[in-house]
Amino acid sequence: MIRVLLADDQALVRAGFRALLESQPDMEVVGEAGDGAHALELVAVRRPDVVLMDIRMPALDGLEATRRIAADDRLAAVRVVILTTFELDEYVYEAVRAGASGFLVKDTDPGELLRGVRVVAGGDALPSPGVTRRLIAEFAARTKSPPPSGALDALTPREREVMALAAEGLSNDEIARRLVVSTATARTHVSRAMVKLGARDRAQLVVRAYETGLVRPGWLG
Repeated sequence: MIRVLLADDQALVRAGFRALLESQPDMEVVGEAGDGAHALELVAVRRPDVVLMDIRMPALDGLEATRRIAADDRLAAVRVVILTTFELDEYVYEAVRAGASGFLVKDTDPGELLRGVRVVAGGDALPSPGVTRRLIAEFAARTKSPPPSGALDALTPREREVMALAAEGLSNDEIARRLVVSTATARTHVSRAMVKLGARDRAQLVVRAYETGLVRPGWLG
């Protein structure tokens, strides 16, 4: 059972998401919050698998709430998916950079939202990886070119290659096919790269790929 917590300041939005999620046999809503501060309290107690987090809320916004969840080692298993009105939003980029596992537009197709929750709960890949990659590239392009990063020195050549493919939006299965290795091997390389770079999940690994200069905006089609 996938345990989901809803954080949005609009009661009608929460009610709509609750109805959709609870119509699924493998999902349950374990709490609702109208602001980021209340969301943090509930996350600490309920320990959901996934938090659907609105980016703009009173008291404490979704960006800061995401930061605090990602910084708490006790909540390492909690995954945050940002809910936003706009796809390319600097606040959403900062949330992914801070530790969110990806984002979904509020008016997304219900089936896509459910798929996104399942994918993030399973830890396999980002929801809408192409869109998330475009978001990261969009805002990474506005930053100065990073200096050579010593962080990449800890990676093996294969781990760097796998990290670049993850930044392209490929799943573990797709990386395995590209490199002609098993999916388990691809998953191991991704996991090792995340550990070495201190990336909380795959989304942060993509951010690291841009911020370290391993890939640059415009390199990927």
